[in-house]
Amino acid sequence: MSLTNASPEAAARSAKDASFTLAALPAAARNAALDLIHAALDANRETILAANARDLELARAAAADGSLSAALVSRLDLGKPGKWEDMLKGILDVRNLPDPIGNISMRTKLDDDLVMERVSCPIGVLLIIFEARPEVIANIASLAIKSGNAAILKGGKESTESFVAISQVISAALDQSSVPNGAVQLVTTRDAIASLLAQDRCIDLVIPRGSNELVRYIKASTKIPVLGHADGLCTIYLTASADAARAAVAVVDAKTSYPAACNSVETLLVHDAALTTTFPAVAAALVARGVELRCDAATKAAAVASVVLPSGGGDQAAAGKIVDAVAADYDTEHLALTLAVKTVASLAEAVAHINAHGSGHTESIMTADRDEAERFMDQVDSAGAYWNASTRLADGMRYGFGTEVGISTNKIHARGPVGLEGLTIYKYKIRGNYQPTAAYGDGEGQKPFKHEKLAL
Repeated sequence: MSLTNASPEAAARSAKDASFTLAALPAAARNAALDLIHAALDANRETILAANARDLELARAAAADGSLSAALVSRLDLGKPGKWEDMLKGILDVRNLPDPIGNISMRTKLDDDLVMERVSCPIGVLLIIFEARPEVIANIASLAIKSGNAAILKGGKESTESFVAISQVISAALDQSSVPNGAVQLVTTRDAIASLLAQDRCIDLVIPRGSNELVRYIKASTKIPVLGHADGLCTIYLTASADAARAAVAVVDAKTSYPAACNSVETLLVHDAALTTTFPAVAAALVARGVELRCDAATKAAAVASVVLPSGGGDQAAAGKIVDAVAADYDTEHLALTLAVKTVASLAEAVAHINAHGSGHTESIMTADRDEAERFMDQVDSAGAYWNASTRLADGMRYGFGTEVGISTNKIHARGPVGLEGLTIYKYKIRGNYQPTAAYGDGEGQKPFKHEKLAL
């Protein structure tokens, strides 16, 4: 990884050149580079965390004066329990995955001595633009190298100290490997994003990691394909047949385990039959964890009853966490201990709400009815559809992908958490014996193609 002050144009050309070398490296050489990166980061933990602490100090000051969101500060903190360890584990997990390059998914005999294969290959050059999240550098570098792709990374100013420290460590590690240093570049030039987004001749895919404003800006500002999602507006649908106590655990996890994450639940839809059965336990558990419930009239009444006893006892302070919703709440990625709650009369109404208001990220249904669950999962138009599971499961590491470059709500190429497979494409290889295409057809003296499917 090179920490470059080159122009965006020069960085893109350098990455393109390096991508050709990287794509031809054997898996053993790419894996060896990941071992070196892992060891180097592990050895330099204190230096990197000290740099991250300097970023955090500035970010917290910016959050205090309102110029930076609290969610961004949370994502910036590399010292949170388990975060550093997860970053390092992600590198080894990627290293231990099967080689995604050179896999044959189709082999067809067109004719004698004329065989076609469809073979997986790298995409080429990735441009990753991210805010906060300093661990993205290690994640992307690992996935890019393993998948044979070159990568250009452009981070936000709020994480400058962190990503400079990490990039210097990774660069030194790559100098000891067969991977060209230009294959992973960190661009530090100010105001480089617009110029990078114009490099469609050299850059093959843009992956934004950050706020919905950032993602929407990128999608509107480039001809390069963009992989990602602007919002993580996830929904859980609670039915009357769900196990109330266990549903409460799953919903609380989905909202409170990391509220700033894109896979945190933002809307809870409650079947009207669940208002007096499963919902009270779920509402009480959420309020007990400090979640503000923004409710329609029916769910507000049921929620208040769950924390304030009819006799006048109960937790009046907790009841203050239950407020009236406004229409915008059901279209908002809150990224905080805030949950929009709404009553629906049927599965069809729940699905219609999700498909109209959701972001296509991840949805879950809590129910004991298998048929109902299958209908829900078939009908929601989202990258992830779950049954009795927390939306927080939408994560590359939890899917067994090692780590991820992001979560895609696209409907072409890659969808959901994107790991190694999502960073490959394919090409068709044909091995022949100088056959002219004019020899094939229905005319006199011509012959048909055999199109015989061969074993992989």
